[in-house]
Parts: sequence; structure tokens; C-alpha cells
Amino acid sequence: MSQNLGAPYSIDALIAQTRRLAAEFRAVTGKPLPVSGAIAQYDASRLLELDPVSAGTAGYDAIGRGSRSGRRIQIKGRVIPDEGRAAHRIGQLKLDQDWDILMLVLMDEQFEPSHIYEAERPIIEACLKDTGYKRRNSRGAMSVAKFKNIARLVWSRARGREDGPPHMPF
Repeated sequence: MSQNLGAPYSIDALIAQTRRLAAEFRAVTGKPLPVSGAIAQYDASRLLELDPVSAGTAGYDAIGRGSRSGRRIQIKGRVIPDEGRAAHRIGQLKLDQDWDILMLVLMDEQFEPSHIYEAERPIIEACLKDTGYKRRNSRGAMSVAKFKNIARLVWSRARGREDGPPHMPF
């Protein structure tokens, strides 16, 4: 995915610089730079045979290749420096738009990917419905812990790609 679009830097180099700046910014200010989504999309595409779609495509961020061929994938990213701390949330899912798979890229404090999980849309919708669409879930919000429980691990820093069968939690 090392593209040079006529610019003096490759996408790989720009993402590496963005990781460093975001980590330094967070260390100095205690606040995140809003770049984790873009880094997560880059990492998921690079590591899992996905083709990124153009900015502004409604509902999804990439199209799958290989075993995910043609599947529309929504990608979320979260930096979790200390898993023992407060509960982390995935954020708003685009339930009113078309997508087939949700991927969650978990990153360390250096904005490097540590794990990537995925779940099929019907599993996510069933899980949200199971919680009765409480007020915070009306926008499709879900905790990272809940998502990990219903999803399957598809990549980890320690082992690389995990190409096992889909996880069916119900």
C-alpha cells in the first residue's frame, strides 16, 4: 500500500509520522489527536487485503478482497494504552447505512496496531437489539469489551493473520 501520489512522501512514511505526532501529542497534552480512524483504515487495508474506498463513501471504508471479496467494511480504531482502565467505547456505528462487516483496530499508545477484530452486521444488530436499544445504543454505540466478545480476532501483532472460521457467539 506504499503509494506515492505525486507527493514527496509515501503514504507509509506519512502514516509513520502521523503515529509519532499523535503519540507525542497525547503524551504532552493528555488528549488524543483525531487521527486514529485514518490510521486504523490504513492498517486494516494493509494487513487484511482490503481496498480503501474514496473519502465520503457513505457507510463503509473499504471493500474486501480474498475471503472478504466484495464485502463492504466499516473500520473503527481505538487507542487503548491501558486495558485495565476505564471502559472504552467503539463509538457510533452507521446502522442506517450499507455495510457488511465491522472491523475494530486496537492500537497501543504509539498508535501501532495490536489486534484487529471483525464481526458481521447481523451479529452486531442482534447484540444491540439484545440490549434493548438503550439510549446510548440508539446510535449504535458499543463497548470495546462487548465487541471483542461477539467478534473474532482476524489479526494480531503476535501471530499475524488469523484465518479461522467466523465466530458465532449466539
